[in-house]
Amino acid sequence: MSKDLDTLLTALYVLIDDHVVPPRTGRGRRPELTDSELLCLAAAQVLLGYHRERRWIRHIHSDPQWRTMFPYLPNQSGYHKRLKNAEPLLRKTIITLAVCCPSWFDDLWMTDATPVPCGMSRETVKRSDLAGYAGYGYCASHSRFYWGLKLYVICTGDGMPVSWCLANPKIGEREVLAALLDHDHHLIHDGQILLADKGFSGKPFKQLATEMGLELLRPDRKDETYRNGNLGGVRQWIESVNQTLKGQLGLEHHGARTPAGVFTRVAQRLLAMAAAIWHNRTTGVTSKPSLIAYDH
Repeated sequence: MSKDLDTLLTALYVLIDDHVVPPRTGRGRRPELTDSELLCLAAAQVLLGYHRERRWIRHIHSDPQWRTMFPYLPNQSGYHKRLKNAEPLLRKTIITLAVCCPSWFDDLWMTDATPVPCGMSRETVKRSDLAGYAGYGYCASHSRFYWGLKLYVICTGDGMPVSWCLANPKIGEREVLAALLDHDHHLIHDGQILLADKGFSGKPFKQLATEMGLELLRPDRKDETYRNGNLGGVRQWIESVNQTLKGQLGLEHHGARTPAGVFTRVAQRLLAMAAAIWHNRTTGVTSKPSLIAYDH
């Protein structure tokens, strides 16, 4: 473990313990692994590139340095169960990290969708517990079909996730984003600019965004008159966020086979990215989305 990762986990533990996890009340035995420690382990697992929980548990049990930071280290089954039950804490931690960053008050936010493959064979599709949730979709950037879910993320200019959801790829992008904005409308500032892809076109969706206090900014389609151009330089920001999730954080290698499992492992990756961006801002690192200092 590097000193940078050690520092990040320490700072993250303090923030979660102070602002996310409610104080323990009532009688009963205290858990040997607190919720704050659990979330720190979840973020560290993704930052260090351990996509499988068994390999991660073997690693922390074999390295005495982890024992000095975490007096109790769980086994694989206990870690898996605790992490799946920590769904509300994962969501709350991500939004808490976002609020703590100055980019929360930026006028420009961005949104995009990216595939989350969940199976590669027909037998998996027929037997998976994700049947009814996942579906077939087409990834235009890689010119391929896939079976799984689609991740929708609204983030700030530096990549800090603000709001997100998973949806069946057969559902229209505008429909999903409209539902996501309606669910998290309390997070939107007055006069907020939302940069989206050209797929989020149409008067009904633009009118809905205006009613929510959003100014929609998107590239022009080929059949439209010139307004904003292709916005290639700015659109590259959200593409870099997707690349970080897929490349460094292994979004497509989550390995989950249940709805709760997929949600948890996607949330883990968003938590790791949010924690790194928050800590980089706190320590004055120039490149805010950089994860290089924490991946070894």
